[in-house]
Amino acid sequence: MDNRTPPEVFDVLVIGAGPTGMACAIEAQRIALRSVLVDKGCLCNSIYHYPSNMTFFTTPELLEIGDVPFPSVNQKPTRNEALEYYRKVAEHYQLDVRQYQKVNTISGADGAFRVHVTDKFGRQLTHHARKLVVATGYYDLPNLMGIPGEDLPKVHHYYEDPHPYYGLDVMVIGGKNSAAIAALDLWRHGARVTLVHRGPAMHKHVKYWILPDIENRIKNGEITAYFQTQVERIEEDSVILKTPEGEVSVKNDFVFAMTGYHPDFDFLMSLGIRLESKDRCPECNPQSLESNIPGIYLAGVILAGERTNEIFIENGRFHGKRIAADLKEKLTAVLEA
Repeated sequence: MDNRTPPEVFDVLVIGAGPTGMACAIEAQRIALRSVLVDKGCLCNSIYHYPSNMTFFTTPELLEIGDVPFPSVNQKPTRNEALEYYRKVAEHYQLDVRQYQKVNTISGADGAFRVHVTDKFGRQLTHHARKLVVATGYYDLPNLMGIPGEDLPKVHHYYEDPHPYYGLDVMVIGGKNSAAIAALDLWRHGARVTLVHRGPAMHKHVKYWILPDIENRIKNGEITAYFQTQVERIEEDSVILKTPEGEVSVKNDFVFAMTGYHPDFDFLMSLGIRLESKDRCPECNPQSLESNIPGIYLAGVILAGERTNEIFIENGRFHGKRIAADLKEKLTAVLEA
């Protein structure tokens, strides 16, 4: 006789415990479905890895999920305020969040998925769920430049805090918001900053209160800037640039390559999800957000493929309602049968 305890089966398993994934779990909970969130990092892992003193571009109410008010003394909330808010939401709804569990593979099919994960101790675990929601975002995978020296330990694709770079020569690669914010913060905390961008000037979509600041720092010579310039290679003590005037060697201690990020397309394809068009948008029903694989739903920025500037917390937070409406129709009928 087999006395083994049957596996715990969730109605909905959400991969990704950011604001969009949390919203999906909350909406599933509201229709009496048992949900769990699995994330390879901490709760709201991407926001946690934003610069420590970052301010959001949007207002607090546009970051709200689960009808929980976001109180803030600032017109635009900070990273720390957002982390505090989402922790309180998780507590309020008593969300089941399995942190530091990396999803390796998924087997099974609609109604009986098996999600194989590795925890922070390297142990192999398996979760069972009837339906899946993939809300993994894109911040974990940087766009690499593919140049010699990019793998040196002094090269970073994420910027968090300026203090370790005081009095050092730091290069920031990029021309958008993240590059401008990092360059200004480093300069204001005592780093000698060089900014490199392949375009003719800072990107026109840099936030309106940041653009004149970075432009003035460059104009005043406080931040050295190379435009229409490519990074050829990174060396231990320097970076070699290809400028309109020829090759230039710049003294350097650290590099922040703020070259953008992309969704985990390999993971989506491993699930059998088809990617469409040159932007690699995953195939899904535009109303229910169910992918071409029955029982697997998509939420958040991954729906936009490489067009990562189209979906943010402000609009991705509503995807949970659309998914829950479809789940209510399909899953509650099965559970009641």
